[in-house]
Amino acid sequence: MKLQRHNIGELEEIILLIVGVLGNDAYGISVKDEVKKQTGRVLTISAVHSVLLRLEKKGLLKSWVGGATQERGGRRKRFFYLTNSGREAITEVKQIRSKLWNLMPDFS
Repeated sequence: MKLQRHNIGELEEIILLIVGVLGNDAYGISVKDEVKKQTGRVLTISAVHSVLLRLEKKGLLKSWVGGATQERGGRRKRFFYLTNSGREAITEVKQIRSKLWNLMPDFS
């Protein structure tokens, strides 16, 4: 088996997956809301931004800044998307987790 090349924590994994799920609509608030919807976890926007920026620094995400909008008081949104390395990282984690789950005995 190939060694894991990407060292990511559980919250980083969840946020990478959420960015993938949201596609072109992945920005701070939408990621925060989707994490709550899918996992029940309530995160602060600063925690979400911290993880998004850390994942971008690791090369697992890239970002771009959208245009200013009236509803945001003229501020612009930073949108995120998975890089090829980000896709590889979540694929590796999925493979490792699946392998381990398949090794688990039946407890019933």
